[in-house]
Amino acid sequence: MTEIPPDLRMPVHHRRRLIYRHALVTRVTHWINLLCLAVLLMSGLQIFMAHPALYWGQFGADADRPAFEIGADDSGDSPPAGFARIGSSKFETTGILGVSRNASGETVERAFPRWVTLPSWRNLALGRRWHFFFAWLFAANLLVYFAAGLVNGHFWRDLLPSKQQLRPRALFHDIADHLRLKFPRGEASRGYNPLQKLTYLCVIFVLLPLMILTGLAMSPGMDAILPWLVDLFGGRQSARTIHFIAASLILLFVFVHVAMVLLAGPLNELRAMITGRFAIFVEDDHA
Repeated sequence: MTEIPPDLRMPVHHRRRLIYRHALVTRVTHWINLLCLAVLLMSGLQIFMAHPALYWGQFGADADRPAFEIGADDSGDSPPAGFARIGSSKFETTGILGVSRNASGETVERAFPRWVTLPSWRNLALGRRWHFFFAWLFAANLLVYFAAGLVNGHFWRDLLPSKQQLRPRALFHDIADHLRLKFPRGEASRGYNPLQKLTYLCVIFVLLPLMILTGLAMSPGMDAILPWLVDLFGGRQSARTIHFIAASLILLFVFVHVAMVLLAGPLNELRAMITGRFAIFVEDDHA
């Protein structure tokens, strides 16, 4: 059979079609989560600056050896140098951690730069107020999301991977597509790919609850009501360390999530999360 030359073939037209992708409750809770996470992360760094070190176990103080520490070396003869220490490994972090510039441009010893903390100046009391208010709002918003997800079937319909998607070959193929920045098109873009589903499930059912529970374990008031919560995490200092790790992983997820949105098409992705409508492009050979 003779092949038709490329210049004589009928052109393939792509038809744009809007589909309903996100329910109203998913969109509203998504944006509330974004606001809460931003405030919680920035106010949390303000709180962490009061004692920028992490320990494991029941106790943690200046005399104890931290598992992680941010500080500054000030010899007096030279400008202070910021550092971060993980175990026995020490890294210079001047300008980012330990030492940075204040609003006047002066070099100051400060665990985090002023532009990543809330408030930007040192104020532990105000940082705690911001943190606690938005922590409760965040928890309430998640309860609404969980309840809606159970009622409308969002979790098992949209986020639960199929057996075929969990096969090693399918997962490796999806990882390779992500590394090549190859995103699904047409009908394949209707739902989430395996990596998205697994990541969302991990964040929603592991990291977020873990961050909330460890936050409660650090509260003296909650310790009096639920004393077993402290023992569950091996002590308040262990809970604080796990809280910091979970928050860092959530921040990493947010960065990757935003990067994927920008690479996949920000206008289409933002429209889907604002209006619920997502555009897919399907081939139409009859145009």
